[in-house]
This record gives sequence, structure tokens and C-alpha cells, in this order.
Amino acid sequence: MSKANRSAVMAKLQATARLSRTALAARLLAHGFYAGQDQIMIALDREDGLTPGQLAARLGVRPPTITKAINRLQSQGFVEKRASATDARQAHIFLTEEGRNAIREIEKAVRKNEKRALKGLDKKEQKTLMKLLSRIEDNLSSTKQLDRAVQAAEERDDEPEPEETEDA
Repeated sequence: MSKANRSAVMAKLQATARLSRTALAARLLAHGFYAGQDQIMIALDREDGLTPGQLAARLGVRPPTITKAINRLQSQGFVEKRASATDARQAHIFLTEEGRNAIREIEKAVRKNEKRALKGLDKKEQKTLMKLLSRIEDNLSSTKQLDRAVQAAEERDDEPEPEETEDA
């Protein structure tokens, strides 16, 4: 495949992912959720009582991002923070009753988005698409690529700092 074709494929993949996120965000906003909050709610539905750090790790985001989202979800009445029974410095996040009821709306929005996105693709085409996307995901998350990125970052950190000179 030529470089131009590879670029076109990646541009199409990125545009499709962006459109999918935008469409889902619009559906979720109709139920009072902002982009990304659905993932926190679903994670808590699977395992209630996670710490903000655990949520951040599971969702692959930075802790400040989770903290802001949790605060917003709390002000909306979907989650509550409770102090840890074993460590007073730690908080755990739990769905409220309103949050539990909202899970069904989130799941319905996700299903509608999936149905719209896959409209016109038969089961065989969906299976093929899944295989292709999995291969792309594997390629992008390969340990060799990550190892090279880490090594390059470490090499930059090992470079000597420029010496400071004192002006007389």
C-alpha cells in the first residue's frame, strides 16, 4: 500500500472514531451526561466502590481528569464519595440510586450508537471489521513500539543539562 493510501486509511479511521464519539456524546447529553462520564459510570456499575486512582487506571486517563469528572457526577447526583474504612486519606466512589437508574439510559445510548454505526453491515462484515481493527490495535500497542518510545524518553532524560554560568 502506498504512503498516500496508508495516510487515507488512518485519516478515515480517525474521522470515524471522532464521529462515533460525537454521536454518542450527543445521545448521552440528552440524558445529562458529558463525554467520558459514561465510562466512569459503567466502570462503577461493574465494580462499585473504586478509588479515583483505580478508575483512572482502568480508563487509561490521568487522575486529575477523573477527579474533575467525579466531582461533576457527584454534583449531578449520580455518584457519591465515601471515606475508606481502612485509610482515611482515601475515598471510594459509589453509584447513587439515581446513578444506578441512569446506567440503563447509558447502555441504551451506547446500543443505539452501535446499531447506527453498524447499519448495513452483515454479521460477516462486522466480524471482518473487528478482526481488522484488532490487528490495528495490536500494531499500535506493540511492546516494541512502546519500548522504543520509553527508551527515547529515557535517553532525553539522560542528556546533561546545560551548565549554568554566573554573571559577575
